[in-house]
Amino acid sequence: MNDLMGDARHLTPSAQEALRLRALAAGRDREDVAELFGVSLKAVDGWWAKWLAGGREALVMRPRGKPVGVHQVLDEAEQAAVRQAVLDHRPCDMGLSRQLWTRRLVGELIAKLYRVRLSEPGVGKYLKRWRLSFQRPDKRAVEQDPQAVRRWHEETWPKIRARAKKDGGEILFADQVGVRADQIADRIWGEKGRTPVVWRSRNRFSANAMSAVSTKDGMHFMVFTESFTAEVMCRFLDRLAGHFDHKVHLVVDKHSAHRSKKVRDWLTAHPDDVELHFLPPYSPELNRDELVNADLKHSLPRQHRARDQAELAAETRCFFRKRQRQPHIVRGYFGGPTVRYVLGENSMSF
Repeated sequence: MNDLMGDARHLTPSAQEALRLRALAAGRDREDVAELFGVSLKAVDGWWAKWLAGGREALVMRPRGKPVGVHQVLDEAEQAAVRQAVLDHRPCDMGLSRQLWTRRLVGELIAKLYRVRLSEPGVGKYLKRWRLSFQRPDKRAVEQDPQAVRRWHEETWPKIRARAKKDGGEILFADQVGVRADQIADRIWGEKGRTPVVWRSRNRFSANAMSAVSTKDGMHFMVFTESFTAEVMCRFLDRLAGHFDHKVHLVVDKHSAHRSKKVRDWLTAHPDDVELHFLPPYSPELNRDELVNADLKHSLPRQHRARDQAELAAETRCFFRKRQRQPHIVRGYFGGPTVRYVLGENSMSF
């Protein structure tokens, strides 16, 4: 039996199955097989009888334990009702405390509906069975107008896309962002009860950037150190128009600089270069460029800490230049469910 293995009792069940099949197929003595697996001769005789009766299929391992769903406390209809309640409502909508679902609150909901008390691990098993996972929720402004968002998806965005296609233009999403030298976005490991210390300069300084990402996976940016004003916006539009030989349809939020008289005058003087389109108020999740801002703020602290404003601005430029050489990452900014509509995918229900 040396060509098979030593003691098979330490092998995994699937490895034991493969070895058992090899042993019987090779016609080994029953005593050798019994010694290898640490079982009685009677057990080996049983395996051999199965082999003679049904061949390989008769010896294939069968799943152990109870079938999934046997003796569950909640029946299928009750499970479906709880699952839908978790997806469609907040705990406070169901007469419970808080805004976000936890295993404890799902357990309270089950107790309230069906007078059944489950442990948190038990609730967790149901949640896993229902294909639900613990996730960080998207944040939405309470001031957001759902009807305006609906009109954006159903009317405004299709018109923008049609106009850009008609005049051979290109659609870009733009936004401004500020980064501070003292921001720390990362978490680090440390000893329990002792907060880790990160050394940084007491001098507070910042850098700003205006960026735009294209539906064709291109990225354009401008870094500046002054406040974002109408003059800065016009400067960005100048640079953007100089880069393209076709019209740009620029999607932005309703920042006061975007709607200023200076910007309107610039647009009037350049009707064939850039056209602005405004997102619904309080709807940053519809802007693909918001994901660029999050990427920037998450990435900068991973680099060395800037000592002055010039270094911070330089690090910001390095980030954007790096992303310009990574169109696959720029394309990934479309991955969020609230911006997939840009690619023509139905990303959300209204």
